[in-house]
Amino acid sequence: MTSLTSADVDWLANLLKEVAAAEIMPRFRNLGDDAIAQKTSAADLVTEADVKAERAITEALLSRFSDAVVIGEEAVSDTPRLLDGWSSGDGLAFVIDPIDGTFNFASGVASFGVMLAVVKDGETIAGIIHDPVGGDWIMAEQGGGAVLRRPDGSENPLHVGSPAGSVGQMIGSASWQYMPEPERSRVARNQALCLGSVAYRCAAQEYRLLAGGHIHFTLYHNLMPWDHLAGSLILNEAGGYARRLDGSVYQPAHVDGGLLSTTDPDSWHMLREALFRA
Repeated sequence: MTSLTSADVDWLANLLKEVAAAEIMPRFRNLGDDAIAQKTSAADLVTEADVKAERAITEALLSRFSDAVVIGEEAVSDTPRLLDGWSSGDGLAFVIDPIDGTFNFASGVASFGVMLAVVKDGETIAGIIHDPVGGDWIMAEQGGGAVLRRPDGSENPLHVGSPAGSVGQMIGSASWQYMPEPERSRVARNQALCLGSVAYRCAAQEYRLLAGGHIHFTLYHNLMPWDHLAGSLILNEAGGYARRLDGSVYQPAHVDGGLLSTTDPDSWHMLREALFRA
């Protein structure tokens, strides 16, 4: 299969809910020490729930879409070459983050999400972010707008908020912790020019805030596809504006270059200049 229907998107959303109920929520605030491991640092964790959820989602996807490519965060962690050329095919590719915000999940903090993006011909055509705690989703299909879907199936459209007009009136999230110097210190200092900041350590929830009109921007340094493909599509369909730091359009193949997302192009340019000012 090389196309995706709205019925498929509904099935995908339900799949994330079912796997979260079976593999993630029973382990939330119920993880033994042997169920949590470090990957690259004490801030980069993997849990038994991440591994089992990704495995269950992958198996279900390949059962329904037998010719698809599936890219999961934990699978790539074990086998990095899976990222080589994955987005260049003409079939469907699914990108999974089984638990975005694993540090929060492992700490018992209810700020995490399950993320899935669908890529075809090098473009993201659908994005779904499920909140297992709230039981709802934010989701979008390319060209179809973005919605918040509640547990009862009712939906509301998502729209970014009105432009703030100045950096001093903006609230947002800047993940400067992962930047090299001197950008790290510049952004950390210059974020104080903004009205306020949020730091959920969870892109799933930060994209929700931005696409829902509650904050004005997000800034990320690392661009692994499972962290940003779903959220950036949802943001775009909610009327937002996302570009890499050099101004180029973010594409599924990109894994570097930073990503600044805002309510509109003027806000993007104001923030880009203010946050990185020497």
